[in-house]
Amino acid sequence: MSSGIFGYVNVLKSAADASWLREEVLSNNIANVDTPNYKRQDVEFKTYLNSAIEQSGKPKATLTQKINNVDLSNIKTRTYTDNSALSYRIDGNNVDLSTENVELAAEQINYNALIDSMNNEFSRFKAVLK
Repeated sequence: MSSGIFGYVNVLKSAADASWLREEVLSNNIANVDTPNYKRQDVEFKTYLNSAIEQSGKPKATLTQKINNVDLSNIKTRTYTDNSALSYRIDGNNVDLSTENVELAAEQINYNALIDSMNNEFSRFKAVLK
C-alpha cells in the first residue's frame, strides 16, 4: 500500500501516534515509581519504522520515493517491559524517577517536533494550492 502524495504526513502521523503512546507509558512508569515489583515499560517504534522505510524502495531510491512507498499497515508499535530482571531497589521496582522524567521531557520535545513537521507539510500543500 503506497502512501502517495501524503507520504510524509502519514509517516509523521504514525510517528506522532507512537510518540504519544510512549509519553503515556512513561507517565505510567512515573505514577508507579512506588509500586512494589513494578517493572518499567517502554515503547519501540523507530526500529520498525526505519526497517519499513529501508524495505520500501530500491537501494538507490531517494528518501521521498521510499517514504511514498512505505506500507504503514505493517509497522507495529510494541510496548515492552524493560530490564524485567533488573531492580534498583529492595522492593523489586526498577523505575528510576530521574531517568523517566528526562525520557518524558525528551519525548515531549520529539512529539512537538513531529507535529511541527506535519504542520509544515500542510503549509506546503496550501502554498501549492494557491
